[in-house]
Amino acid sequence: MNLTFFAPGRVNLIGDHTDYNGGLVLPTALSMGTYLTVTPLAENDCCRFTSENDAMAFTLRSDKLTQRHGCWVDYPIGVIKEFTDRGIAVPVGLHFHYRGDLPIGASLSSSASIEMVSALALNKLNNNPFPLLKLVKMAQHAENDFVGMNCGIMDQFASGFGQKNCAIALDCNTLEYEHVPLDMQGLKFVIANTKKKRGLVDSAYNQRRSECQQALEILQQHCDIQELCQLDMTQFQQLSAYLSGNLLKRARHAISENERVKQAIRALKDKNMTVFGQLMNASHASLRDDYEVTCPELDFMAAWAQQFKGVLGSRMTGAGFGGCTVTLIAEEQVERFTEELGKAYEEKFGVKGEMIVDN
Repeated sequence: MNLTFFAPGRVNLIGDHTDYNGGLVLPTALSMGTYLTVTPLAENDCCRFTSENDAMAFTLRSDKLTQRHGCWVDYPIGVIKEFTDRGIAVPVGLHFHYRGDLPIGASLSSSASIEMVSALALNKLNNNPFPLLKLVKMAQHAENDFVGMNCGIMDQFASGFGQKNCAIALDCNTLEYEHVPLDMQGLKFVIANTKKKRGLVDSAYNQRRSECQQALEILQQHCDIQELCQLDMTQFQQLSAYLSGNLLKRARHAISENERVKQAIRALKDKNMTVFGQLMNASHASLRDDYEVTCPELDFMAAWAQQFKGVLGSRMTGAGFGGCTVTLIAEEQVERFTEELGKAYEEKFGVKGEMIVDN
């Protein structure tokens, strides 16, 4: 037996920090992702986990397969626990070898792709007991409950359901979705990696979630909602007097960002990429000023790009605090853009950024 599986990473085009507020997101799957090869192991009472991206290897006996280790192996182990919690025994005597071409900690969902490729493999090894949507939910729960990262469902959903040349318009409250074709009209999305790593479990991410929950609980005293993103901006403006300080800003970002995603979906369907780019710019400003999850590196890259000839829009993507920007630019300008942004960024921060043009 020698089985190989793949799950892609994703770049979120617009709609960050709306997923756990019951809102809309608009990610697209990348051609980059995580590959998993499963082969027999000489020892038939344990499993071995190795990665080409990390020197640490783990050989775990069946009774130790659900213990946390505080590193990359927790992602597949968390998924294994999801299966065992549902009465599905994980086959032992197997070597799980991971390799990937996603930059780690860059807001491109390397963790979700590890979880999803593990879920796909374990499902196959057990004769496919679960449908894809169930695997997505299990992968998310593994990251929430086992790893300790309180993420929404967007990353795992995009990794599981992504299609080439399409964005996924996903309602994170109902899980209704549609694939929206990306008619690029001579344009490209360029991903620029700041190389500033994000320790999300230890970062302000969980604090932002808590602030949104506090804002929701206050607003629920004055209106009948279950999620912040059930409000539109007109309704929010009528209720905003009940909030102040950071709670006001966090809620305003979530609700306004949800409105921008709706407008962005319409822009894609209307093939109006100019409007789409303007919405990207507005999204970055909101993430910077209201949600406060950017950083000097992200702000520099986005602002620099927004002034570059041929750029329609640029914004941070993902959870923030580091990671990447995504820029919508005319294809003929891509080579000059990546070269000049790379030089400008290195001069400013002394770090060589990474430019990714995904095909």
